Order: sequence, then structure tokens, then C-alpha cells
Amino acid sequence: MTENIFEQIKKINEYKQEYWNARDLMAPLGYVEWRKFESAIKRAKEACKNSGQLVRDHFGGAAKMIKIATGTLKETLREINDYHLSRYACYLIAQNGDPRKKEIALAQTYFAIQTRRQEMQELLEEDNKRIFLREDIKDKNRKLFGIAKSVGIFDYANFQDAGYMGLYGGLRQKDIKANKKLEEKESILDYMGSEELAANIFRATQTSAKIKRENITGQQSASFTHHEVGKKIRETITELGGTMPEKLPTPKHIKESKKRIKTSLRINPSHF
Repeated sequence: MTENIFEQIKKINEYKQEYWNARDLMAPLGYVEWRKFESAIKRAKEACKNSGQLVRDHFGGAAKMIKIATGTLKETLREINDYHLSRYACYLIAQNGDPRKKEIALAQTYFAIQTRRQEMQELLEEDNKRIFLREDIKDKNRKLFGIAKSVGIFDYANFQDAGYMGLYGGLRQKDIKANKKLEEKESILDYMGSEELAANIFRATQTSAKIKRENITGQQSASFTHHEVGKKIRETITELGGTMPEKLPTPKHIKESKKRIKTSLRINPSHF
């Protein structure tokens, strides 16, 4: 058996996501009886749960129809249990399989390497989005500042706080900074992931558009508008079942993302 067997039995669903059928994976992992293999799957599901992952995201229930012979030599179909497994699920099954099997040792190595590669790929994708959006919000904030100044905003810090308070459920910039455990001089924008940055870009662009469209002027009116736009975006996130921005994880300083991208390009220039 070679490592390529796992790629050979891999499937791609309608959403372009990879998965493995547990029944197909059983033999390459050295199992003959489904009962014993299902025990390894159950242990893997428990490990998945303990790691904080949603089991249903990695172990999808599925049924499979097989042909069986009857006493009259006729064939009939019978439904049997199966699973659609993510790469991470396959990794956990290998980790919870019979360590005496040579096939399990090979699978552990293969899926550990492939899972790590997938994690790094996802991390680099997030790094790229984060770097792009961080530059974008710098531009959007600069435009918002220009518009604010032109309509009579004299206290830009309070104007900005109004928007943050709408989006972050009453939190000012200093509160968001405290929530992220940042030093006073550090920028909260440098410690936002792509999802949080995108929400703030939307806040800035929609506030700019509304002020211009409705000819809003003055500190009080413009600040109220900024707050209402932030509040409306927060309501939309709630309606979509999303995570509130103050509850999103705080990544390390964006310079770490830039450093990872540079290292990746040095190792593999064709990666992007």
C-alpha cells in the first residue's frame, strides 16, 4: 500500500469539498470488519468533540446501498451505514486506530502531513485577506475622515467612537482595545482578523455614503448617523447568525501575517 491510495479514494462533493467514504477507507487502514472499524470512528468522533470541533462538520452520516445475494440466487439491495469524512476526520481515525497495523502507521503519517498542509493553506489564505483588508480600511478611514471634516466634525475621536459603539454593542475604541488586551498606543485594526476588518470597512463605507447622500452636517447628526450605521450592521450580523465583532478571536499583530507570507513565497514562489 502506498500513500497515494488515500488520494485515489478521495471524493469531491458538489461544493468542491474533499471527503472520504468510511467504507472505502476501511480496507486501506487494514480493517476487515466494519464493527471494529466503527469503534475507531467512535473514538475519533470523541476526540473531535474534545478538541472543540463540531463533529457534524467532519463526520457526515451517510447510507450506502449494496447488493446481496438471496437464497434464490437473486440479487437484492440492502442499506448499510457509512460516513462522509473530512481530512481531519481521517486523521483522527488513524490516530485512534489499531497501532499494531502497518497501514495505520502509514495513514497517521500521511494524514498528519496533509492536515498540517491544509491548516497552513487556510492560514495563508486568511493572512492574504487580512493584509488586503487592513490596507483597504486605512484608505476607507482616510476618506471617512475627509468627509467628516467637510461636514463640520470637530471631534473626530468621538465621531469614530459613535460608529464603534453601534457596531460593538456600546464599546468605545478604548473598550475594544481593553477587550483585545492591547497596549494604549497599539492600533486595534492591527489585531483584527479578516471578518472583523470587513465589518468595519462596511461601517466606514456605508457611513460615508449616507452622510453624502443625505447631506448630513454637524458633529451631533454625523455621529448619530455613524452610530446607527454600525448598529444596523450589528443587527444584520445577528440576523445572519454571525459572531459579534467583539467575540471574534484576536489574532497576533498583522506583521506576523506579513512575515508568514514572505516566508511562504521564499519557500515556494509559485504558491500564490
